[in-house]
Amino acid sequence: MSARVHDPDPHHASRPFGGVPPGETPPCESSTGSGAGPYRPLTRGWGMGPLVLICLVALACALFFLAYAIMLDM
Repeated sequence: MSARVHDPDPHHASRPFGGVPPGETPPCESSTGSGAGPYRPLTRGWGMGPLVLICLVALACALFFLAYAIMLDM
């Protein structure tokens, strides 16, 4: 015995859970936008001021821990 498959007309088919008829939903789209404006490449990196400040703070920390290690060794 072969069962006959009933393929209803999509315009008259029941729509469970309040679905929408075929053709009324937009195609899949990306959830992320393309940005807030036109692309502008970076023209400059970090300024010299912040780089010098970070290097000085790192050097001060290194000297502090070096002096601390020497004091503990005495």
